[in-house]
Amino acid sequence: MPVFAPNLLNGKLALITGGGTGIGFATARELGSLGARIVIAARDFERLEKAVVALKAEGIEAHAHAVNIRDESEVDALFEAVVDQHGLPDILVNNAGGQFEAPAVEISANGFRAVVDLNLNGTWHMTSAFGHRLLEAGKPGDIVNIAIVVNNGSPGYAHAAAARAGVINLTKTLAREWGRAGIRINTVAGGTIDTPALEQYDRAALDAAIEKLPIAREGTAREMALAVAYLVSPAAAYTTGSTLDVDGGEHMGGTW
Repeated sequence: MPVFAPNLLNGKLALITGGGTGIGFATARELGSLGARIVIAARDFERLEKAVVALKAEGIEAHAHAVNIRDESEVDALFEAVVDQHGLPDILVNNAGGQFEAPAVEISANGFRAVVDLNLNGTWHMTSAFGHRLLEAGKPGDIVNIAIVVNNGSPGYAHAAAARAGVINLTKTLAREWGRAGIRINTVAGGTIDTPALEQYDRAALDAAIEKLPIAREGTAREMALAVAYLVSPAAAYTTGSTLDVDGGEHMGGTW
């Protein structure tokens, strides 16, 4: 069911990392349904190709590019290829990320480093590469970072919470530095969202946590995508440096 005007993003080019599944794919579909041309990027190119086929079946112009966002040289190569083949994007959605559940005392230095490298450093590589090109071109743009709710700490996810909190603060800092150039940057922080990533967690523990939420259900990938669509739309033209919690009220009191 449409929520926004169907031609809201006509003429826009959106680059979405981690766009092959889950929130990334839902975001690609939502922005594409609003008229944006879509480029999805991730390490698993085979999965991206399947996502492109699905998007094209819905009449969305979509393209796939492989990238490891932890590798700065690969990120630069991605932007060179995207700009050469499709033009400089108008929208960047930093969705790629991931973590594993473990008590803090069981997280190794390498494990902590790997999660921070993916979620924080990877987001920085993409955002920096995009921001530099927008500033050089004198072009405005919109950036949305996908994070998790970290207001009350995240037991079992010390590495991910630290990285995502870094993303949220990076969002605020860059919003202040780049705002005069017409570059807006915001964060969508998700709670318990129904995606394939949830399959790694204990179902009973998830259900118990969800029962404590003010909105006692899982969120959907599309609800995250709709939040992204709002933030890159003219409706949010005066919004930057903000974090939009899409979490059923979890930010008011930790459920974990």
